[in-house]
Amino acid sequence: MCQDNQTKVTEVYLLGLQGLENFKTLFFSVLLLIYMAIVIGNILIILLVSTNSNLKIPMFIFLQHLALADVLLATFVIPLMAEVILKTKKKMSVDDCIIQLYSFLNVGFVQCFFLAIMSYDRYVAISNPLHYNLIMDRRICFLLGFGSWALTWTLASTEIIFIAQFEFCGLRDIDYFFCDVSPIVKLSTSDTSIVQWFDLMCSSFFFFCTLTFIIGTYIYIFIIIFKISSSAGRKKSFSTCSAHLISVAAYYGSIITIYVTPADEKSPSVNKYSSLLYTVVNPLVNPIIYSLRNHEIRQALHKIVEEFLRRKVI
Repeated sequence: MCQDNQTKVTEVYLLGLQGLENFKTLFFSVLLLIYMAIVIGNILIILLVSTNSNLKIPMFIFLQHLALADVLLATFVIPLMAEVILKTKKKMSVDDCIIQLYSFLNVGFVQCFFLAIMSYDRYVAISNPLHYNLIMDRRICFLLGFGSWALTWTLASTEIIFIAQFEFCGLRDIDYFFCDVSPIVKLSTSDTSIVQWFDLMCSSFFFFCTLTFIIGTYIYIFIIIFKISSSAGRKKSFSTCSAHLISVAAYYGSIITIYVTPADEKSPSVNKYSSLLYTVVNPLVNPIIYSLRNHEIRQALHKIVEEFLRRKVI
């Protein structure tokens, strides 16, 4: 219950970055261009995997899931972020803020699972190539994909149920681009200890457990690669993992920068700029990384361009 001298808050204001009055049009335009590039790049990967028979293998099926998560993450965050910058601050209801947080948690957490699954896929492909198709069959791929989304949805729903019980009294400014867990917890006047504990458990499970699994998997992969006698064989084996490794480094590097660095060592502005890494930069660079590092995707893109040009000439 709110105290007598406090008013129950039903609307909040996202403040974004203050002091950008002279550059807000430029920031707004850049963000929209980036959003368009993210949507086009990731949807192109989804369509390539869906329509090209050469790409219907587990690695690219999981990449398709990752591309979908990137599109959704960008859609849930970037348009609102651009509006906050353009308007200096954005008013939204508490319910809408919680809905955005719920959407963000779902797609943010599920990326950890798919990055971990993709590392296991690379381990099977390199350590047991003769039985790869038997181990990573369609049923396993479906179960891993569906199970990742289902588990993420379940845990995110549980956390949101707790957050939906919060009361907000008096303060209504969120000094952030979007509705994240930490700003909402700071704004609430309720006892937030359960949510903070649950969020810590979820973060440890999603981020640190999956990162530990990925590191362990790649230790085994590198051991196998170093045992290959020919340098050409080692180079070919490593090239199959390079795009995934770069993606893992970019994703977990940004997460560690934001959530592991002690709060007293960061200013709010630094924290907000850091959030741009995984909400804007990662979804933008993932299609570029996989397009440049995967011969199969480059080949599929080349065929599409050739077909388009041929039809246009005719």
